[in-house]
Amino acid sequence: MPKKLAVVILNWNGKNWLEKFLPSVVSFSQDADIYVIDNLSTDDSIEFIQTYFPDVKIVKNNDNYGFAGGYNAGLKEISNEYYCLLNSDVEVTENWIYPVLDIFEKDASIAAVQPKILSFNHKNMFEFAGAGGGLIDNLGYPYCRGRVFDDLEEDKGQYDDETEIFWASGCCFFIRSKDFREQKGFDERFFAHQEEIDLCWRLINSGKKIFYTGKSRVYHVGGGTLNKQSAQKTYLNIRNNLSMMLKNLPFPKLIWLIFFRLCLDGIAGIYFGLKNGFPHLWAVVRAHFGFYGQLPGTWKLRQNHQKETFYQSKWLIFKHFLGSK
Repeated sequence: MPKKLAVVILNWNGKNWLEKFLPSVVSFSQDADIYVIDNLSTDDSIEFIQTYFPDVKIVKNNDNYGFAGGYNAGLKEISNEYYCLLNSDVEVTENWIYPVLDIFEKDASIAAVQPKILSFNHKNMFEFAGAGGGLIDNLGYPYCRGRVFDDLEEDKGQYDDETEIFWASGCCFFIRSKDFREQKGFDERFFAHQEEIDLCWRLINSGKKIFYTGKSRVYHVGGGTLNKQSAQKTYLNIRNNLSMMLKNLPFPKLIWLIFFRLCLDGIAGIYFGLKNGFPHLWAVVRAHFGFYGQLPGTWKLRQNHQKETFYQSKWLIFKHFLGSK
């Protein structure tokens, strides 16, 4: 008989992360089933788990499907009521799962929940991927309570609340399995990056809510698969963000906003090129052509209804970089 919650870690050649962080997951998740979905690793991750953590269940994918496809494939084999999709480079804490389960039990319309995400290396600081809960501005730029673009806040208890947010971070992503299946999981074309924001946006458009709780906390290393300075990460973030907006924005806003974002991306590409080198400029160009290539398929995935109001801040990029806010 499965427990209500399955903690599910996606792995690809991540034995070093499993050695470091799986012990905390096992120690503090007694009321959950623990799974590792393996994306056809070529290291000895599987042997390590079988030897030292025989109670951890293993689901083997037959290829490296990335974050989106890897979870979509592996979760078909897991039947628990709730999933926690947990990065392999996350340290969890005692009693971390119970505040989240309490939120699910109180309100059936809440589809996904995120805990407080702090930096493993600087434990008094919020971490880039999620921080105090994900939001989005009127130009489609994702940001977090506690993190705007690359600027991070110190944790002083300012986000110890429980509140509705726009998106929950994929590094520690609790979701009802029923809602995951009804939305057909992540968009596998994304491969990695912003697929969780797209899924949350689809859930919101279907009438569901996304929540954050500061009563649960985890510590995330970040950059375990793709380094923050990776040109491939730049490519995936820009391409996927454009596709996400095309899928989920209400039509009246769609045309002008996509055009405006393409122009801003051009400026950003020049900035990235000067700051980080030509590969990042080229990544922006590739991202736009990748978006154009996916456009017909993306349009077919638009839902019948898109909520008119979706943002929590306006003109964030200008306020941040020009207004120093």
